[in-house]
Amino acid sequence: MAQGGHVSPRPVSASAGGRHAALASPTRRRLLELLQSDSTARDVHDLGATVGLHPSTARSHLEILRRAGLVVRRTHRHDGRGRPRTVYAAVESQHGRGHYEGLAALLAAGLADTADERAARAEQIGEQWAAQLSGVPTLDGAADEEVAVHVSGLFERLGFAPELRTSEAGRQIALHACPFRPVAREHPEVVCAVHLGLLRGTLARLGATTTPQLTPFVEPELCMVRLGARE
Repeated sequence: MAQGGHVSPRPVSASAGGRHAALASPTRRRLLELLQSDSTARDVHDLGATVGLHPSTARSHLEILRRAGLVVRRTHRHDGRGRPRTVYAAVESQHGRGHYEGLAALLAAGLADTADERAARAEQIGEQWAAQLSGVPTLDGAADEEVAVHVSGLFERLGFAPELRTSEAGRQIALHACPFRPVAREHPEVVCAVHLGLLRGTLARLGATTTPQLTPFVEPELCMVRLGARE
């Protein structure tokens, strides 16, 4: 806990998983959106006041975004006297969409000639991704509840802000965030297919025989996973 009773978020690494974890927080997504929408670097007092955070808490969130490679920190010197200010700017703000999103869009568009071919290839990539992930146990015929918990936990670690729901229709996972949402809107046949492959590959590792569904953008900021019935 930080001084003054303000809780400091846990740091993350600058890996892809670190970016996902950084973007899992609605507060950090809001801070990043503010910086992306403004070409001028802003300090923690300004940003904290905008989102209703104490400057120390805002700084902690911004440092997580910085270590994840999403923002940069600079020192801004006044013309007159006084201590220089520390300001933050989004990495993407200087280049519109940003190098990362632009590259991802190019890769998605060039994955294959047709949308169906891109979707099929992307799903295979997602399954290969699932096979390489750590933290997913290899089980044999896991119970439905255990499967749902493991899948929800995986999407949590990857930054999708999942919400596990149970209803008469079965178990569902509401995904309130997507680290790749801008590219997913442009190329859902690729990005969403990768996530479907990830889901199927994870279920295979868990020994589940359910037939999953992934419905993107059931709401503007919400995608839905339905784990389905056992085969």
